[in-house]
Order: sequence, then C-alpha cells, then structure tokens
Amino acid sequence: MFMAAKRQQRLSGFEDDSPPAATTETSSAGDPPKRSASVAPREKQAATAFVTPPRDEPVGDEGHDNGDDDLTGKTVYVVDSHSLIYQVFHAMPDMSSPTGQPVGAVHGFTRDMFDLLEKQRPDYLFCAFDHSDETFRHDLYDQYKIKRESMPDDLRPQIGAIQRVLQSLGIPILEAPTYEADDVLATLARQVEERGGRCFLVTGDKDCRQLITDHVAVYNIRKNALMDAAGLADEWGVRPDQVVDFQALVGDSVDNVPGVPLIGPKLARELLGKYDTLENVLAHADEVSGKKRSENLKNFADQARLSRELVKLVDDVPIEIDWRAGRVGQIDMEATRALFAEFGFRRLGDKLDEFASLAQYVEQEPPPEWESDYRTVATLDELQQLVGQMSRQKRISIDTETTSTSPRFAEIVGYSFAWEPGVAYYVPVRAPEGEAVIAPDEALETLRPVLEDPAVEKIGQNLKYDVVVLRSAGCEMRGLAFDTMVADYLIAPGERTHDMDDLARRYLRHETIKISELIGTGKNQKQMDEVPVELVTQYAAEDADVPLRLSGLLASQLAEQQLTELFNDLEMPLVEVLAEMEFNGIKVDVPRLQGLSERFGKRLEELEGEIYMLAGHEFNIDSRQQLGEVLFNELNLPVVKRTSTGPSTDADVLSQLAPRHELPAKIIEYRQNAKLKSTYVDALPLLVHPRTGRVHTSFKQDVAATGRLSSKDPNLQNIPVRTQEGREIRSAFLPGEEGWQLLAADYSQIELRVLAHFCQDAALREAFEQDQDIHARVASEVYGVPLEEVDSDMRRRAKAVNFGVIYGQTPFGLAKALGIDKEEAGQFIDAYFERYPGVVEFIDKVLDESRDKGYVSTISGRRRAIDGVRDQRRRGSNRFRNLPERIAVNTVIQGSAADIIKRAMISLHGRLRREGRRTRMLLQIHDELIFESPPEELTDLAALVRQEMVAAGELSVALKVDLKSGSNWSQCEPWD
Repeated sequence: MFMAAKRQQRLSGFEDDSPPAATTETSSAGDPPKRSASVAPREKQAATAFVTPPRDEPVGDEGHDNGDDDLTGKTVYVVDSHSLIYQVFHAMPDMSSPTGQPVGAVHGFTRDMFDLLEKQRPDYLFCAFDHSDETFRHDLYDQYKIKRESMPDDLRPQIGAIQRVLQSLGIPILEAPTYEADDVLATLARQVEERGGRCFLVTGDKDCRQLITDHVAVYNIRKNALMDAAGLADEWGVRPDQVVDFQALVGDSVDNVPGVPLIGPKLARELLGKYDTLENVLAHADEVSGKKRSENLKNFADQARLSRELVKLVDDVPIEIDWRAGRVGQIDMEATRALFAEFGFRRLGDKLDEFASLAQYVEQEPPPEWESDYRTVATLDELQQLVGQMSRQKRISIDTETTSTSPRFAEIVGYSFAWEPGVAYYVPVRAPEGEAVIAPDEALETLRPVLEDPAVEKIGQNLKYDVVVLRSAGCEMRGLAFDTMVADYLIAPGERTHDMDDLARRYLRHETIKISELIGTGKNQKQMDEVPVELVTQYAAEDADVPLRLSGLLASQLAEQQLTELFNDLEMPLVEVLAEMEFNGIKVDVPRLQGLSERFGKRLEELEGEIYMLAGHEFNIDSRQQLGEVLFNELNLPVVKRTSTGPSTDADVLSQLAPRHELPAKIIEYRQNAKLKSTYVDALPLLVHPRTGRVHTSFKQDVAATGRLSSKDPNLQNIPVRTQEGREIRSAFLPGEEGWQLLAADYSQIELRVLAHFCQDAALREAFEQDQDIHARVASEVYGVPLEEVDSDMRRRAKAVNFGVIYGQTPFGLAKALGIDKEEAGQFIDAYFERYPGVVEFIDKVLDESRDKGYVSTISGRRRAIDGVRDQRRRGSNRFRNLPERIAVNTVIQGSAADIIKRAMISLHGRLRREGRRTRMLLQIHDELIFESPPEELTDLAALVRQEMVAAGELSVALKVDLKSGSNWSQCEPWD
C-alpha cells in the first residue's frame, strides 16, 4: 500500500496547545535585537542531573551509565514534562485533594504516564524538566521568552507533587542548569540513536521536530500520533535538517524569537525548497520577489542567524544518564499508594495492581524475535503454483501495494499473500526498470480465480482499500472475512488510531517496517514502483503477515467482549457496501463550481472591505493576534476567554461578541465563506477523477467511537444544509447519467425516536405515534399551552432542549444557545424533565449501568468503555453532567442510530443487487442516504428504500423516512 493508506498510520503534526510550546507565525517588523548573532559562543557549564536511582539496584562506580550502553531494539520515551503539565493543567477540571490542595495537573500528568506505560510499553522512560527560567539563550538575547506569562498560582505547587509521583513510579527526572528540557530531549535522542535504540519525544514543542531521524520521532500523546519526516514534510514542507532554518526565518512570537519580518511559513518553505539552507537563502536575498521582503532578508540577516541559535537545540548537554534507572517497571507500590491516598486519587490507585503485573511483564524476556520467511514471486510459473496453493486454503491474508493513497487513482504495484504465520509472498507487477516482474494483466488474470472465490476467505488490514483498488482494475474480490482494523475499532473504539503499525506494537510487540524507510520523504520521495523489489518484498509481505497473526488474537477479544455477532453481521458486511459506494463516487459539475469560486471570491472581497471599514483600517483578518488587537484593544470589546497565547477569537467568542458590535459577525461570515471556498468550491474540482468525472470520498469506519461513519478526501458530511452557500455547493452534485435523478432518503429525528424507544416515556412515544411535530409537542407540554398556540420561538427553544438537554446541556449552555437568561433556561430544563420523567429515568439507568460495568452498549451491542461516571449521590441534579456522563448517553443514542442506518445500508445494497437494479447508492451523510436512479426505477426505488430503512430499526417507536428527488442534490424536492 502506498504511504499510509493501508496501515492507516497518522503521521501528522499536532496542535500546539500548551503554553510552553512554540508556534510559527509571521513575525512583525520591529527593532533589531539588542544583541547580535555574533555574540561569543556559549561555554559549556557543569550540570548535575537529578536522577532517580533504581529501586534495589546498586549504582555503578560513578553512579551513571550503568551497563546499558547497547539499546539495540529498545524503545526509549522522553517526556517534555512542562509541556505536558501545562496541557493537562488547562484541560483538566479543577480538582483538589482531601486537604484542599490543587491536584488536577498531578492527576492528569500521572494518568498520561500510566497511558504511556500501558499502551506504548516503552523499555525506558525519562521525564525532562526545565531547571530554571534563565538559560544560556537569555545570554544570547535578553528578550528571549520575555512575553511568557508567569506560572499560574494553582499550578506552581503541583510541580513538586508531580516529581514525587515520578520518583515513586521509578521514572527518572532529568534537568540541567542553564539548559531547557528540550536540550535534554535532544541529548537523549542523540545518545539513544548512537546506542541503537528508537527514541520517542513526548512533547508539543515544535522545536523538537529538528530532532527527527529514522530512529527518532515526536509523539503526540493527546492524539496518539507520531510525527516522522514524512509527517513533517506534509505539514511544514521541509526536512528535519531544515527545521531550524525554517524557524529562524519565520520566528516564534511565543518564545519571542524575532525571525525575519514579512517571512511567513509559506514563503520560508518556498525559499528553503529552492535554496536549501538559511545561509543560502540570505546569500540570494536579491533574487527573492518583493522589494520589502528582499530588503528584510538583507537587513535582518544577523537577526535570522540569532534566531537560528535560539531555536537550535543542544544535543550535548553535560548530563550523564543512568540507563538502568530508566528501565520501566521499578514502581514503589507502597510509596505510590500513599501518594495517591494523599491526593485523593482513588481510580488511579485501582490501576496500580495492573502496573504491578506490567512491571513483571517488563522484567521478562524482550519481545520475541520476529521470525519470517518473505519470498518474491516474479515469474508466471511461480505465480500459478502460488495460486494453486492458495486455492486450497480456507483463509488467506491479502494486501496490495499501489501508487496512491486514493484507491480510485491507484495503480497496482504488487500483491502480497499469507496463510501461514511468518511466511508471506510478494508478487511484483511494477518495479524499477530491469527488475523481474509479472505483467500486470497476466498477474491479475492468474490471481482472479482466488480473489473472486468467496469460498477462500480474505483477511487484511483496511480491506476496503484493496476492494476498491481491485475493482478499479476490473476484479471483484469476494469472501471478505476479517478486517483487523475494523476488529480493533470494535474492541477499543476509544483508541485514536487502529493502524497496522499500532496494532503490531500493541498486540504482537513488533515494530513494523515504515513506509518512509522505502520511499523516503519530502522532495526526494519515491513512488513504490521505484523501490527495488527486494526491499518492497519485506515491507509488503509483512503487510500480509501481520494481519494474519493478529486475526486470531482479535477474534478472541471480540468473542470475549461479545462483539463477534456485531462484527460478522454488521461491520464486515458494511465493508463491501462502503467499497461499492467509494467506487461509484458522485458526479460533480466542475463548471458550476468554477462559477461559484468567482462568486465566493467576490463576496470575500466585499466582506474584507466591510471589515476594514468597521475596524477603521486594514489588517490581516486571518491573524489571531491582529484581530485580537482590533477587537479588544481598539474596539474595547470584552475578553470572553483566554488561551495560552492570549485572548481567544474563536467562533464561540465571536458569536458572543456579535450583539455588541457588527465586526465579529462579519468575521464569522468571512471565515465561513473562506472555509467553504477553500474546502469545497476550489478543492472539489481537483479531486474529480479524470475518467469517471466523479469525486470518490473515503468513508471511515474506524474514527467515531459512537459507530458513526465519517467522510474524508473530500469530507462531504460538513457541507451546510440550511445556508444559501451550502445549498449552492450542493447544487454542483449531480446524477452521473443523462436523464437520471438523485434520491435523498433521510431518517426523520431518528435520535429522538431512539430516545423514545429506550426511555419508553409515554408522552414522548405518543407524540411520535401520532406523527406530531415533536418540537412543537414538547413546547406545548413545557409551556402548558395547546399545540396550535405554540409559536416559532417556543418551538425553537423546545428543539434546543430536545437535542441538547438529553446530552447534558446546562442552563448556561442553553441560555447561550438561545440568547435567553440563564435562570429562564434552567426553568425550561426543569419543566422538560418534569413533563418527561421517562427521559430522566433512562439517563440515570444508562449512567448507573455505565458506572457498574465500565462501558455502555448500543442497540446492536456495540460497546464503548466509559470511565469517570459519578454515582447518583454525586451527580445530584439533572442539570449538569460531566464529560464521561455526556459521552455515555450520547453513545447509546447516537451509536444506536448509527447501527440502524448501517443495517439499512446493508439491506439496501443486497436488495439492489439481487433485483438487478441500475440504481446506485452513492453517499451516506449521517442520517441520510443518497442514490442515483434512472427515471423508470425511481418510483419503485422510493418504496423499497423507505421499506428497508424503516425495517432496519426494530424499535417500539416507528421510524419515519423523508424522501426527496431532483436533478441535483440542492434541488431535491419532497417525493410525497
């Protein structure tokens, strides 16, 4: 599989959401720094690291570097502690110990350490801390980090408590005078690589991207995502060795690194792409377009060099590492329990026993040796023999290597197969010139009998990709039996990734070959068919071998969690349905979009003029800092909330400010139009397949923990329904055949009907049984007026309650959504629950069962683990529920709705095929299905779609399906 399409590896950058982390924004022009870059080089200062000694192990002669010089095959995680501490401090709710001390950050940081130990299972773990606020960089530039706010008062006492926890967990603390934690990370990264290990830097600081190598990656614990060289190239467009030069040009407003005025990320990327290094950029300043930018590169050359020194991390900090101290598994159970009791960490205390077993596990033998026999099949005779063997197997594992992550655009480079663990075969059909391959057509025709034989069951990772690739090549793979990605998604829906690399690490303790090792990164990146077959064989065969080894383990876990039926009867059949929908795609009217692009562009220009007029001058509307200056300093609007980098200007803030001034509303409109233009109007024509004239979105089965499908490349689920701009974009989606029509089938208020089914509230059920307007009915009940006297404002408020209160919306949230007084909102919520007591009972039942079992279940048995639900006494009033409680209720209702539409899709797919209809199912947009149909089938189609969608529910409350048809998606009119 090309890049990460098959392994589903998310090698991307991550948001910089902690105060210590650097951002890269265009620096504004200003006075040059007081000290130039020609300052004398720093002198190394003696540094003594505070290293926690290992439990019950003697320290060596000098207390350092005890024996573990060879880290070959070992994984070493190094945590940028202050970065992580700030993240959890701002993310966690207020928590206090039994004695009233703040412990929210302590709890969050400890939980993250447990998460690292449990899920990543490192061989070594260290935590680096900043020693003090002053470092050698302040000697270079006294304005360095001068804009940093001081540590919050509630956080300061928690640093020592966190270090006490780390000592009890046996995790060494590393720090060095005059150096920052990032420098310690750089030093460990270098030493780990020199000793043959793999280093993962747990940080949100973008400076650490300069440390990325083949053996060093940056790990985002929040997203459970790695950034390697490929991810860096995708996000910044530079190589790791160019990161320092990139930051030197752009600067960093958070750390007050000056950079070069008017040189932003885009230009810096272009300059480094052309000239490679900062010095070369400065040497060619005269060639840079734009007089002012060219002058700045010359006038601020020393400032750029100084900036380079400020952001360049030191990888030779005079610190010696006691590697034995960093070995995972040296937990002082008694001391840790005492600390948790002191802090009031009951649930974390419950996990200690699990980590006692983890410690024993770590002390056992290293991961088993990966025994494998991967073979190349490069002649037709060998392939025919291979097909003969496969045809006699009950199950085979399959993977395709291709030229693109988009299956409809991909050309097959080779096939890999396995049916015996450790033995796999790679069949190359495209390769560098001169290498032995089998002609693509001959290979496919030889493989077709096995691929299309439903009796030979197929195993794989993200099989949907292979199905679409093969179908695009003219072959319909049948017998889909086990998708490891889908299986793990059901087992652990809360996990952020279900890629093969992660599954191999978690279940098999095996580090897979990474795609970047084959095709490289950045401008030197190759396509898979440009890589020698010998190398591709090892990578591709592993892609077949790993799912085969995983399938038995995952099948056992599915059975243990009673998920086998859901997997076999719903999620695996859905793979085939989604594959066909992706293969079909939907036609897009490119000329229509081009016209819309011009219209949206003109509207954006008009909005710019209106915004400048309201502000009194021009400014960069897309700059959060400049917008904040206008809103809060020039217009004196109130600061609604703050982020780590200053007052927030997000959509929620702008909505609250809009009643006070016209400018925030214009900014909202500007942002919405700009996003729609870039995301859809301008992007969709680039995604149209040249042969089909259609866009082929990818439906993601493994993202939303509730079970809902998501759409990607392009995301067609976020096109606004009710705005004029959204309707204009939808008008560009057409049936793919002349004279055909689109049919849109939408479940009406399915989540509220699911709620009525579960809660069995008499009044709620009666409203649906009588096919009443549920929002008007609720308004009538709450306000105590006849149904015919409910006005639009009453209905609007009732609708907000229907869709908000059941998920734990507070009076404050409802008041903000409706623009009403908080007290009035609270009264409305109280009245709602009084009139619908069954809803209250249902929510309490869900939460109580979740607390007892540790998970919630949907109507089809889908499970989601939930931690943090309070007992009824602590929950008290129904007005407020914490995040886990909201998730619990949301999962049961929204997840059940997702199960129902998946059932409907499977039934409709089968029926359309059995009846030989030309109609095609194209899209699923949450509760809506889109079809294209010839006119002669439309009437029958409407009847069968409604029949199958209603039957899929099996609810005590009847489902209702609204049907519309038309010549484009926007102009679909009610069918009846």
